[in-house]
Amino acid sequence: MGQVMASISFSSEKQVLHVDDDDVFLKIANHRLTKEGYKVTSLSRSEHALKHLLNTNCRVCILDIDMPRVNGLELLQEIKAYDGGIQVIMMTGLVSQMTVLESLRGGAEACFFKPMPDFTPLLETLDATFFKVERWWRCLHELKNRRASELNVIRASQ
Repeated sequence: MGQVMASISFSSEKQVLHVDDDDVFLKIANHRLTKEGYKVTSLSRSEHALKHLLNTNCRVCILDIDMPRVNGLELLQEIKAYDGGIQVIMMTGLVSQMTVLESLRGGAEACFFKPMPDFTPLLETLDATFFKVERWWRCLHELKNRRASELNVIRASQ
């Protein structure tokens, strides 16, 4: 845990990983989110998502639920097991109460249904999600500074 905390850094750049097997929706969402100031990486294959997260400082993901190979709910579990601090927003064309409940139980911030004629609710959720990420980063940064101060006090007293 200490290794992970030491390596965490927050970027003011609003990076979003969007994973969806629907190329048309990926392009529409990428255009709309980019227009709003987000830096979006779009992946059509869910099995590449964890590798992307390992190689970047991306803290927010949008996942489609119904995808081949690894579905969005399985990917949500993998992401949360890797790093519970990564925030995940689910998207789906499968409109059901069970879909929403499974997403929320898995740790998703929200679940939206496609098609999405109005991106406003997603944009509001993204803004709130980035605020939450920044707040957690500040808390971790403060903890790191306190530990460093405590170590300095201990060293000075020896």
